[in-house]
Order: sequence, then structure tokens, then C-alpha cells
Amino acid sequence: MEEEKSLENVKKENEIKLFRKYSFDGVIVNDLGLKNIISLKPVIVPKTSGRLSQQRLARERMSIVERLISHLMVPGHRGKKHLRTSKLMSGRFTTASNLVESAFDMISKDGLNPLQVLVKAIENSAPKEEVMTLLIGGQRLAKQVDTAPVRRVDLALRWIAEGTYQLSATGKKADRALYEILTQAANNQDIAFPISKRIDTERQAASSR
Repeated sequence: MEEEKSLENVKKENEIKLFRKYSFDGVIVNDLGLKNIISLKPVIVPKTSGRLSQQRLARERMSIVERLISHLMVPGHRGKKHLRTSKLMSGRFTTASNLVESAFDMISKDGLNPLQVLVKAIENSAPKEEVMTLLIGGQRLAKQVDTAPVRRVDLALRWIAEGTYQLSATGKKADRALYEILTQAANNQDIAFPISKRIDTERQAASSR
């Protein structure tokens, strides 16, 4: 018994945790369509320094936390237009990483695993269908199309970043804003910006069938 306990203690000490705080064990992706897209490979610092940028389908192997940080680095973008300034987020990885770590600390105080909350928020925010404009017979028609799994995750992360910036622009601290967005989205609350965007997107798609 003592040997088993000592082995367990050694495993815990050698376990790779995000920011040396949060365990990847037990984090589950319930959406089967996103299971192979959301990477939960244990890392301490979620940063690949662009090593995957030149490889095909590299986003599937990039840590989901790093993908969130990348979207938070310049949250002022909306499509190809920069409608808002990025305020404190000037494309610095360290700034965005500290923001995510601080928000995760707030989630952990609620007795929850921040990684599981992030995964649940992405699952609830990812749209399953959207509208695409097609040129048919010289006319542009809006048609409903199924959203690819990689794009589903990208849209969810983009909306989480936009919602965080919108809340922080009202006077809230950015880490508090990210905490509220993630917890609301994980609970599938309509008040959350990514949830409302997903509902609007799927409503438009349903009307274009």
C-alpha cells in the first residue's frame, strides 16, 4: 500500500499541468464532431512559436488554450475590418497568456476545472450550420451549409474573444470579462455573446434552407 501511494505521489509530481496549475486529466469533449479538433495534449506553456504554422491541418494539433490566446491577442478584428482598436491587447503573447491564466484562476475558485469549462464553452458556442452566398444563374442566393469542424472551433474562439473585448470596453477588467464569457457560455446562457452569435447564425441558416 505504501509503495502504491508513493508511486501515485510520484505520478502527481511528474504530471504535466497547464501553467503548472491545471490538470488535463478528466477533461472530456462530448461533441463527437469536435473530438479530433480540440487538442488537449498536456502542455505547461501553450506556445509553439509558429512551428505548426507551415504544416497542413496544424490547428488540429495545436493546444486549444494556445488557439484561444492567439484569438485574444488581437480581438478588435471582425472579419477583414479592424472596427475597434485592441486597447491593451497589442499582439503580445505574454499579455494574452496572463489574461487567460488570471481568468482560469477565477474559474478554479468556483471549484471547476478551467480546461473543462473552456471546452464546454466552445462546444456550446460552435455553430453547426451557417449561411453561404452562392452565385446561381447570375443571381446571388443565400444557402444553408453545414459548418466544418475546424471552422466551428475557430468561430467559437473568435466570438469568445470579441465578447471579452466588448465587456472589457465597458469598464470591466479583461480577465473578469473572459471569466464571465467562459462561464456563461459553458452554462449555455443566451446573455453570453458567443451563444447569441451562434443562435443568430443558426437561425439565419434555418431560414435559408
